[in-house]
Amino acid sequence: MDSFSEPRTHMGVSLEDVRAQVRKLEDDHRAKGIPVSGRIIHVSHYLPVTLAVVPKATNGVNGHTNGGQPGIPSPPQTPPAKASDIPPSPTAEDAPSAVHSTRWQINSRYGHSAMVSGIASLSATHDQVYVGWTGDIHTPSSQGENGYSKVASSSITQEDKADLESVLSSGKSLFKEEFPEGKPMTYAPVWLDDKQAHGHYDGYCKQILWPLFHYLLWQDVATEYASADAHWAPYSAVNEAFAKRVQEVYQPGDLIWIHDYHLLLVPALLRQALPDAAVGLFVHTPFPSSEVFRCLPRRKEILDGMLGANLICFQTYSYSRHFTSSCVRVCGYEITARGGIDVAGHVSNIAYCPVGVDAERVSKDILRPGIQPKLEALRALYEGKKIIVGRDKLDVVKGVVQKLRAFEKLLCDYPQWQGNVVLIQVTSPAMSDSPKLERQVSELVAHINGEYGSLDFIPVHHYHQTIKKDEFYALLSVADLGVITPLRDGMNTTSMEFVLAQERTRKSPLILSEFMGISSNMSEALQINPWNLGEVAAAMHRGLTMSEEEKLERHSKLYKVVSTHTSHTWAAMLAKMLLEQLGRQNLARRTPFIPKGQLEKHYLSAKKRLFLFDYDGTLAPIVRLPHMAVPSENTLKALEELSSDPKNVVYIISGRDQAFLEEHLGHIKGLGMSAEHGGFIKEPESSTWANFTESLDMDWMGEVLEIFKYYTERTAGSSIEVKKSSITWHYRSSDPEWGLFQCRQCQDLLENNLARKRPIEVLVGKKNLEVRPIAVNKGEIVKRILYFNPDAEFVFCAGDDKTDEDMFRALLLFHNDNKKVVMEPPLSVTLLASDKKFEPVELAIERDAVFTTAVGHSSKRTLAVWHVTTPEEVVEHMLHLIERTSQEKSSL
Repeated sequence: MDSFSEPRTHMGVSLEDVRAQVRKLEDDHRAKGIPVSGRIIHVSHYLPVTLAVVPKATNGVNGHTNGGQPGIPSPPQTPPAKASDIPPSPTAEDAPSAVHSTRWQINSRYGHSAMVSGIASLSATHDQVYVGWTGDIHTPSSQGENGYSKVASSSITQEDKADLESVLSSGKSLFKEEFPEGKPMTYAPVWLDDKQAHGHYDGYCKQILWPLFHYLLWQDVATEYASADAHWAPYSAVNEAFAKRVQEVYQPGDLIWIHDYHLLLVPALLRQALPDAAVGLFVHTPFPSSEVFRCLPRRKEILDGMLGANLICFQTYSYSRHFTSSCVRVCGYEITARGGIDVAGHVSNIAYCPVGVDAERVSKDILRPGIQPKLEALRALYEGKKIIVGRDKLDVVKGVVQKLRAFEKLLCDYPQWQGNVVLIQVTSPAMSDSPKLERQVSELVAHINGEYGSLDFIPVHHYHQTIKKDEFYALLSVADLGVITPLRDGMNTTSMEFVLAQERTRKSPLILSEFMGISSNMSEALQINPWNLGEVAAAMHRGLTMSEEEKLERHSKLYKVVSTHTSHTWAAMLAKMLLEQLGRQNLARRTPFIPKGQLEKHYLSAKKRLFLFDYDGTLAPIVRLPHMAVPSENTLKALEELSSDPKNVVYIISGRDQAFLEEHLGHIKGLGMSAEHGGFIKEPESSTWANFTESLDMDWMGEVLEIFKYYTERTAGSSIEVKKSSITWHYRSSDPEWGLFQCRQCQDLLENNLARKRPIEVLVGKKNLEVRPIAVNKGEIVKRILYFNPDAEFVFCAGDDKTDEDMFRALLLFHNDNKKVVMEPPLSVTLLASDKKFEPVELAIERDAVFTTAVGHSSKRTLAVWHVTTPEEVVEHMLHLIERTSQEKSSL
């Protein structure tokens, strides 16, 4: 990360512009032959509908319509199927129309209105599939809450499931009223066992991930002893069920968007099952700093699950930076030059795009006829008083306690407001009940009212209840000041609805916590640190005394942001960003896995074979301490067996120095070795090393050493490795982000100053920076081996990093339709024998018998034709060839 400053945002781009860009990208991809289906699959924890199964007539006789087991209480509805305090409905008083079948009642689910309205808006341009859990299923009952009782999932028959899926897949969208010309949206239900479903959501999601992502550890919010792993099994199982359901509905060319922290393992599961799919992950919550996230026992599993996506998107740049830092610090993964995360060659790109609200719908809702009478009643009730309004969930991270204390400080520090300002605070039920917090809030309200109130005046009016939509918008419209001060929050829709509501009334100012995901985009709000009570009180005073001109100026800028970057724009941006990933090389071209049968066929038929191996990352895994990368027993066995076969010529072509290669591999008879990226070579039957750099100008090494010393002094944990033909700066043991930053600064200095004057090249490796002569590289060694073995009929070459691309490039022998290759003597031949004349040679190799193999993910950018995933697979393939050779000999 070269810069720690925040990049530009997507604010101010019109919806039509984004949709035009989406259409252009799709047309361009189709023209290039990249599959684009015009369909988007959204994967969310819940379907945007609630389900009730209608009991059959015969069921009422026995009175078992609830399908549950007597005596076993049902888990709470999460979120409740009943209407929330601010239901996302159109301008009509009634909710969106329901869809019915003979066995099912299907209604809109309330909650996550911004996300759902954004997804629904994509129906204007795309076919869509919405994959989600059914939620708790209910049945009409006179004894249940709101006339419904919960039904056990095990009691739903296959016939009922088929009936529901038939209705949900019919394309009868509940959003047709809002988007009458829209394309069909079908719903694909995920059927879950009740115990697993609630262990996943009420367990791991609510008790572990949600607190962690809001900077709380599980033991801080648990009422009993909490184990961070207690609900890992159901979390993992539910993610697998979702991934399986996506596979069932996926079609080539679909875009897949996975939403939020409930499904963080799904991207990696889909990457394994659908390697060519374009997968995006949007995290709606905050993402904590790496120092907090690393406390999670399953931290690596969660990060690896997320990194299966091609694009990971967050609400803010800071959240994306926290995620990147966690990947680097917890897992040791590399950051690419463009800010993505490289995991064995698969690059996950990182972005951010804040969610908005459906501004058009909210603006219409504010015109509802029931609002004005309530607004006037509030004005009459608090005539002559300034009104501060707050509406939050009663949750510890929403900062209600801190807000009340700040209001008390306002009355204390600015006594002129005593008797002249009221705080109307509405709190709605949170994800989990907290009697302690409820008691604390009630006691604080009573204290403030007792201290600063009187018989005819109450400064704080606290309502712990759900309120209807008309009351909610009347409250936002009448306010002289909005105060929204969560301690942590992803996106807070109330702040944006406040701005829209104020457009028709007072243009009142807004106080926002700087710890909200939306705060960076609403810079004209009065931003505060909710922990600093004096600062909040001062902001309240400023907001209440602000001039009309300043109010209007601030409001107009906030209104432009809220009305321009809406939930519709956000959804279109997600489609655009994922389409942009389709055009990149890691999705446009995938390296296929090496075909064992084809490899075996050419190996057995060849009279002479070449094996060319890199060492680190190819025959041995990358380790933190380079001296720990010792060859395994199977690696040594494979090399010994291959080298002992007279038909084989085997070379290790490594960046290691001669001493390391001699120590660990020097005992293998018939094994050739090249050290320091082609600087030295030892032929298979020789005991001496030839130096390619003897005739080269190596004076540059002193200058490079001084530069590396400068950066070593300023980068704790870094070190310098001086070899005979190259010099390397290692930063694997330093702070990963600082080390990478210093590496790029050093690279820039070397490339723009020294490399222009000296015959050198600068190579960025895995946690290192190497400088070597420009005439020496692994590709030159490969050319030398080919030149002296023109009768080879089989070549296997394996490597894992950028320096190995020189080997793959040297083996790009066949151009156009050429069937034969004539090779000129390479520099690596003439350097060691300047007095001797060498003639061109014709190679016996055929195009299909060259197996260049990259170690890493199939999306890795490489010149290799084939890939394997791990060093173990390289060794496994070699052992297989050895075994087949033995079988062939024994059958003769």
